[in-house]
Amino acid sequence: MSPLPTTAPGARTTDFRFRCIACGDERETASQDFRCAHCGDLLEITYPLWKNFSRDIAQLKSLWRERKLSQSPIDLSGVWRFRDLLPALANDDQAITLREGNTPLYELPQCARITGVPRLLAKHQGLNPTGSFKDAGMTVAATFARLAGFRWVACASTGNTSASMAAYAARGGLRSLVLVPEGQISWSKLSQALDYGAVTCQLRTDFDGCLRLLQELVRRAPVYQLNSINPFRLEGQKTLALELLEQLDWSPPDHIIVPGGNLGNSSAIGKALLEMRDLGLISRLPKLSVIQAAGANALLRTLRETAGKSLISVQAETRATAIRIGNPASWKKAVHVLEATGGACEQVTEIEIAQAKAEIGAEGIGCEPASAVTLAGLKKLVKQEFVKREESVVLVLTGNLLKDPDFTMDFHRGDLFKGAPGENASAALDQLRRPPIILDATLDAVIRTLEQAEKS
Repeated sequence: MSPLPTTAPGARTTDFRFRCIACGDERETASQDFRCAHCGDLLEITYPLWKNFSRDIAQLKSLWRERKLSQSPIDLSGVWRFRDLLPALANDDQAITLREGNTPLYELPQCARITGVPRLLAKHQGLNPTGSFKDAGMTVAATFARLAGFRWVACASTGNTSASMAAYAARGGLRSLVLVPEGQISWSKLSQALDYGAVTCQLRTDFDGCLRLLQELVRRAPVYQLNSINPFRLEGQKTLALELLEQLDWSPPDHIIVPGGNLGNSSAIGKALLEMRDLGLISRLPKLSVIQAAGANALLRTLRETAGKSLISVQAETRATAIRIGNPASWKKAVHVLEATGGACEQVTEIEIAQAKAEIGAEGIGCEPASAVTLAGLKKLVKQEFVKREESVVLVLTGNLLKDPDFTMDFHRGDLFKGAPGENASAALDQLRRPPIILDATLDAVIRTLEQAEKS
């Protein structure tokens, strides 16, 4: 099988270019591995015409609000509604969309009391069509895959990417290939890819091994890569920040805190913030901070041990499977975003993740374990006085509670840390556990249980 160019007729428009993040080389086309032809580093999408950006900002904001009232399929998407700042389509019907985006911004009053930060909000990307933030990027990347003439799309995944890619491929009439590490992802996520018709391969390696194999595959076969290495993915994901700022009436919060795995999402949000500032959509930058699991802390170690100059890879191990990545592809982009916004990077333990997840759940919202690192990390940033108590904070929750029900059930049954190094310390979490209660089928038994619960 011979490869196709990623920018076959129909995919490239005159409004954007591919630029290397390292050497700055700009081109109108990209190879299938989305690497710079000159130095081999990652690419990003830039918009040369923005140098003479003449759109009236107030009118642009008004246009985005008006589109929310439209019944046009492309306007029903919370991503394509902001298409003025995305790679252009020849016509609106070209978009592959599942009405992604339009996710809620919740207040977190209980978590605010716990952290001592009264102005605490959560942007819940887990309420996207397939249950994670990946949908915002996948709608754009899948659209351009189809425009480029590809029949097959593929990804390496810890679960969420595979679910999202398979759904958008099915929606767009494409075939999908999923490479996942055997035994290292939630069955809930894997079941989504299967149901959406993906050819799913469980490889005897970790995520990083799956990604390396995918990179080799796309150089030899006409398969379009849909991991976050693909810069179209990040263009879609940056609309999270646009929608968030619109929900805040374009008044930036002091801090935005995101989980850190392969680091594409933090890179995309940071790119959006910088673009919004440069275009005059916002007057100041929030500080964007990245929180990692202590067992998958490649970015943290990279910043502390090399000052962000060279990647320190790790053997990733965490029950927060969505961020169990030891060799993050977008680390350079993330370092740039942290430096540009003045953000921080912190790590949290498995017990801290479990506690934060239960606390978010107690708000009636819920999230997958990887999302909970944001609240756990916020507690540390407050203690370090990096986040001041009078400042406003938005946590980005990246995945739905139902993405990893095994974690939730193990936590509430008290099995999550059995036999693990933190088993004794986890006893402090008992007050947050709500295990199911087995009773005789009698009214008295139920009433006694209700009375006991009232006392607790």
